Amino acid sequence: MARIVLVVEDTDIGRDALELALARMPNVIVKIVKSAEEALALLGENTCALVTDLNLPRMDGFELIEAVRSDPERRRIPIMVISGNSDPDTPSRLVALGANAYFPKPFSPAEVRSRLEQLIHAS
Repeated sequence: MARIVLVVEDTDIGRDALELALARMPNVIVKIVKSAEEALALLGENTCALVTDLNLPRMDGFELIEAVRSDPERRRIPIMVISGNSDPDTPSRLVALGANAYFPKPFSPAEVRSRLEQLIHAS
């Protein structure tokens, strides 16, 4: 059964950039959704990682992380955040919520792919 990296990004440019960055990852399927609600509906046993933006419509990325970490069935899924959020408290807030990695936008596709592969293999 294929392992899935679920990406949550509400902008076309962001989705395209992440799709290109993650396209060459071996043995995973990248699924991209536009909202936290869609992500929560799709998160399942085949999800090997979650990559999310913070600035999302309705439910933001912080709330998404809280929802995943509070669910016993999903709490072990590695979470990577890629966001243009400029608040200096964001990195420490993400660590406190249980995110495994954070990259500010613009991001290095090679660094994101490498770190995501590390998170998947460690989980």
